[in-house]
Amino acid sequence: MAVDAFDGPDAVEEAPAGKVLQLLDRAIEAQSGLVSKNIARARQRNPEATPAQVIRSLERMYVSALAGSGAAVGGSAAAPGVGTGVALALSAGEFLSSLELSTLYALSIAEVHGVPLDEVERRRTIVMGIMLGGSGSGTITKMAERTGQHWGRQVVAKVPVETLKQINKVLGKNFVTKYGTKQGIIVLGRVAPFGIGAAIGGGANAALATLTVRAGRRAFGPPPAEWL
Repeated sequence: MAVDAFDGPDAVEEAPAGKVLQLLDRAIEAQSGLVSKNIARARQRNPEATPAQVIRSLERMYVSALAGSGAAVGGSAAAPGVGTGVALALSAGEFLSSLELSTLYALSIAEVHGVPLDEVERRRTIVMGIMLGGSGSGTITKMAERTGQHWGRQVVAKVPVETLKQINKVLGKNFVTKYGTKQGIIVLGRVAPFGIGAAIGGGANAALATLTVRAGRRAFGPPPAEWL
């Protein structure tokens, strides 16, 4: 998994301010083509699984992958002989990895719900709206002048692309601030002594994944009864 967007430890501090949206677009581009494979993997053990069962599998896969990624980097970064610069560089790579995992999860559940993914602006709204949680959904419904639950179906699938572009400008500013700040806290935690860093990295990532899963459920509501 490429991490060349970072040039060293200093880039970890610079990323929230100048590179998060660039990394987001890179993640969306890279993961969009993997959505079908991700859903197929969730159906692998039960090809006859309902949409609700597949979404539960996608949720478990996502939380497990993100928690494992954080714990692995936390443990490696705090291992004896690893300096702070290397530790921060490892966490910088995991920053991109967690962003890609979250992007793939958000786009996958949108696909199961039948939300169109044909426009990049729709994909941006889905990913940022879910990762921002309540503040994201509030911004989307307010700017789209829509009310009611489940913005993922009501807004992203129906609002014109030009409106979504305006929504995404506001979401982007909030995304840089909120996501960058959370990642900064996690990066510092992973440089803790060996064992503690792994616990902080895995636990923090698991907590973020759980919040993202809840936001996804609120965004789309109950799964469709049948495959669309």
